[in-house]
Amino acid sequence: MNIGRRVYFDKLTGDIVQDTGDRSGSVVETTVEQDFEVFQALKERDPETVGMLQLEYGEFAEDFMAANGYRVDVSSEHPSLLFSYPDPAQPEELPVYRPPLSRQVAEQERRLADVELVLADLLTGGDV
Repeated sequence: MNIGRRVYFDKLTGDIVQDTGDRSGSVVETTVEQDFEVFQALKERDPETVGMLQLEYGEFAEDFMAANGYRVDVSSEHPSLLFSYPDPAQPEELPVYRPPLSRQVAEQERRLADVELVLADLLTGGDV
């Protein structure tokens, strides 16, 4: 069985309170209430002040590996993850949080495919 990570965050700041991580093997799905009983960082918080994102197993795995930090964007109605990625040229620079690179790459690949279709259509006079 594979269970995706839960990311618990402060609803006001977007700071990460607890990340359960992906789980696999002989694992059992827990409830949010059980997580608040098990994880010390959650025990110490008022549940009303904590939000939670439930991810699919392996979702954003490459982003979590490449990032040097992450937080939740709480500025919109639907909170979403933001990642900061290290810049080897400027290792001392403060982190800049942005949407997952994996999502940006997928969007660029989709756009490129659309452009290639339009270009092929133009070059063949619409016979594609």
